[in-house]
Amino acid sequence: MMGSGKTTLGRQLAAQLQYPFVDLDEFLEQRTGRSIAQLFEQEGQERFRELEREALEAVVQEYSRAVISTGGGAPCFFDNIGFMNRHGKSFFLDVPVEEISRRLLASDLQVRPLLAGKTEAEVNSFLFKTLSHRRQFYERAGTTLHGPEITVKVLQQLLNNN
Repeated sequence: MMGSGKTTLGRQLAAQLQYPFVDLDEFLEQRTGRSIAQLFEQEGQERFRELEREALEAVVQEYSRAVISTGGGAPCFFDNIGFMNRHGKSFFLDVPVEEISRRLLASDLQVRPLLAGKTEAEVNSFLFKTLSHRRQFYERAGTTLHGPEITVKVLQQLLNNN
C-alpha cells in the first residue's frame, strides 16, 4: 500500500544484500519519459496499469537479482502478485491505515495521482476503501509483516531462511 514504507525498506534491504534497488514507478517514469501523475492524466488508469505490468516484466528480465518496490496498486492487476511470487519473494507490509494516513498527509499529495487534491477526510476515506479492496491481493504475497516485524533485519532474516 502507498505509504507503507516499501521504498525506504527496499533501499535499505538492497544496500544490505548488495543488490540493485528498483522502484517500479521510477523505472516506468524513466522508460516513458513521463511522471506517474502525467501517465495517469494522459493515459488513464487502465493504460497506466498495462504500462506498469510491462515495466514489471522488463525489470524481471533485466535483473537476475534485485529488490523491487512496486506501486501500491501493482499487485492488484493482471495477476501481478502471482507473477511476483513466481519470479521472486514478495512481502506485504501490513501497516495500519492510520499510520499510512499520517505519513501521506505529511508528504506532497500532488505526486500521488490517486490522492491529489483530496482533503484529509477524503484521504482517510480513500485509504480505508482502497486497502479493504486491495487486501485480497496483498495477502497473496509470500510473507505478510505487521507493525514491529516490518524491519530490514526481519526481511533479511526471512530471505536467509528461505
